[in-house]
Formats: sequence, C-alpha cells, structure tokens
Amino acid sequence: MRIVIAEDLALLREGLIRIFQANGFEVVDAVDNGPSLIRALTTHRPDVAVVDVRLPPTFTDEGLRAVIDVRKRIPGLPVVVLSQYVEQLYARELMSDRAGAVGYLLKDRVMAVGQFVAGVRQVAAGSTVMDPDVVGALLTHRSADPLLLRLTPREHEVLSLMAEGRSNAAIAGRMFVSEKTVSKHSYNIFAKLGLEPSEDDNRRILAVLAYLEG
Repeated sequence: MRIVIAEDLALLREGLIRIFQANGFEVVDAVDNGPSLIRALTTHRPDVAVVDVRLPPTFTDEGLRAVIDVRKRIPGLPVVVLSQYVEQLYARELMSDRAGAVGYLLKDRVMAVGQFVAGVRQVAAGSTVMDPDVVGALLTHRSADPLLLRLTPREHEVLSLMAEGRSNAAIAGRMFVSEKTVSKHSYNIFAKLGLEPSEDDNRRILAVLAYLEG
C-alpha cells in the first residue's frame, strides 16, 4: 500500500515513516509543507495520505486546504488528517464531496500504533474514521438545527457512534443493546433527518457526515 506523509516536525515525520514501513506500507513521499504535499499527491496518487493540518508556510490550515484542493482533481483520494486541532470549517468541507475515504484523528488521542494503522487501512479501503472529539465538535456546530433537535438522546448517541465509523455490531456492544435496537434507532435517525435509509455502513456514514457539514 503506497502512502504519502505530510508532517512538519522532523521527529514525528520520521516516526510515522518507520511505523508505516514496519507495517507493510511503501512510503512514496514524506513532506513538510503544503506546496510539496500538493505535488506529492498529484504526482504519486497514493493509496492513502496522512496529513497534519498546520503546515508551512502559513502554519494555519495549510495541510487541510491542500488535500481539499487535490481531492477536487482526484475525487475520493483517501486522506487521514492527523492533527492536534479540530478545524471545523475545513473538516466539514473535506467531507462535503461525499466521496468517502476520509479520516480525522487527534494526535494526543492515538493510544495504540496498531489501532492507528488499522484506521489508516480502513480509510484506504474507502471508509470513514473519525475521532469522537471531532464528531462531537461537528455535532455541537449543528446542535441548534431543528432536525437534530428531533432526535432522542439515544438516537443522538447512535448518530455520534455511526459518524465515528462504527458498525451496528460495534455500536450495539458500546451501548449494551441488541443490533436490532441499533437498526431501529438508525432507521428513525434517517427518517428524522430526511435521509434515505441504507444498509451500507459506508454510505450511511457519509450521508450523516454530509448532513452534519451542511
């Protein structure tokens, strides 16, 4: 699996290179700034990219803006944002193309290398993987929306777990309920949000995230 890494801190960048190489990835490029990231993604068209939000030259949202720009040229390019910050505006824009293959993880909450690598593989395979704090920030942004206010507390919890990329079985285990109960909650959520029900987990997550970003 071919990967591009964008991280301006040299020690962390080298650490990511070693982690991915040790787990069977081919690191085709590792860059430390926004313009180089754009060139690397358009030149190599990797299977997945792991990108920090704040890169030179602006140290603001250079990494996110770079991947948003590239995904307009290469729709659905799998991207995992690995950052210390939740940039709500660009996080929503990144998810708004409904192309999937997006992850947003917070550096200080990545507790296990194996889990992190598995998340990157999920995104490379076309799934969506979100840190719960990122989901919470997006939900808070939309918390006053009349449609979200129609959800029960349990439906709100299911929605948050779906947006993290969890399957019905995983949600059931987390909430200590049956999969049938989760399916019922999911159906009600989609009905209240005006979204077409779907048994496809990835399309379901994308629909929810697309709604939340709007």
